[in-house]
Amino acid sequence: MQGKRDLTIHFLDGSKLDIDFPKQTDNEYAAGIKLTEALAHRQLIVEADGAPLIIPFENIKYMQAYPAPTRLPGYAIKAAKFSE
Repeated sequence: MQGKRDLTIHFLDGSKLDIDFPKQTDNEYAAGIKLTEALAHRQLIVEADGAPLIIPFENIKYMQAYPAPTRLPGYAIKAAKFSE
């Protein structure tokens, strides 16, 4: 499993957190299941530097993940441009 990933979490208070991590699975179906589970549990759990970070979705304004997964939920808007 090669390939670095980047996740930027933008919080409601205006702060942000950048997380770099390796690809978690070679299976796109498994990656979709992980996304679905995180959305259902309403929290993001990240093991970083030997400790778990538990981030409730209620504190998150939005998240940016690179590169975009090849499999997104059917209701996702694709090929959009973002500006803030």
